[in-house]
Amino acid sequence: MIRIATVGTSVITEAFVGAAQRTPGIEVVAVSSRDGDRARAYADRLGVSGSFGSLDALLDTSEVDAVYIGSPNAAHAEQVSRSLAAGKHVLVEKPAVATAAEWNDLVAQSHASGRVLLEAMRTAYDPGIAAVRDELVRLGVIRRASLHYQKRSSRYDDVLAGGTPNIFDPAMGGGALADLGVYAVHAAVLLFGEPVTISAARVEIATGVDGAGIALLGYPGMVVDVSFSKITSSVRPSEIQGEDATLEIDHLASPRRLRTIPRGADATERDVAGETEAGVDALDAEVARFVELVSAGGVAAAAVDNARTAATLRTIERIRATFPN
Repeated sequence: MIRIATVGTSVITEAFVGAAQRTPGIEVVAVSSRDGDRARAYADRLGVSGSFGSLDALLDTSEVDAVYIGSPNAAHAEQVSRSLAAGKHVLVEKPAVATAAEWNDLVAQSHASGRVLLEAMRTAYDPGIAAVRDELVRLGVIRRASLHYQKRSSRYDDVLAGGTPNIFDPAMGGGALADLGVYAVHAAVLLFGEPVTISAARVEIATGVDGAGIALLGYPGMVVDVSFSKITSSVRPSEIQGEDATLEIDHLASPRRLRTIPRGADATERDVAGETEAGVDALDAEVARFVELVSAGGVAAAAVDNARTAATLRTIERIRATFPN
């Protein structure tokens, strides 16, 4: 049984705790926060036995084997490094860090310490993505894709009122690309590899981050547009277009309903929700992958996962570099 403790008290951390409680082989034994009273109240609400008022206290205990990091993006790199140095396995929320170079350094540290490091990217492990890959063979030569995640954040109201919540704070690594665009970029890299060319544009909001944006990813014989927003919402599906058929995907991060429309034939639908008990926002599959790596696979087995994270981060860096100043 892997004994894991959490860092951060965000909504995503709560979702992780729920997923861990449903996953065999792992147990959330403690939560942590910079405020001990807040950590204890959070633990009580989630039904977790232990709590820590600092990361130091968490890392000093031998009663914890692994750490889930769900803190603001800007804190990830240091917290991952400290956790690995303390001999803990690490599952770090997406985006893992800001740059591919930072990630590669942490992966090297993971190898040196013999501890597993994995980015908590549900797109990579969700059963819906496996279903998408199954459908690609029906599309013929793929020429176009439109991948997006656009959902207005309730915290945007704080921005409109003059505030700077973490998710929209440049000092905290906030912004729509980092929070939601990363899903679409990761899906593009997962399905098609790293793009050859990139162009992009963004909508900058009052805090200085991208509230929305779009990137055009060029591949040999194919083009992919990736769009993201935390200040508006979209109800349209993502699409992958081949010469023989088009695939519609209802929810890019957690596909649950796929619709394939062949050229000159009737559409067929696949209900992925009927094939899995995991909901749209469930993190169960990524937690199961972490358990698999820690319990049996080890550091070397995470190489493909970690390389895909590095490729995604490189692509995000290239997108940011093309944003107009």
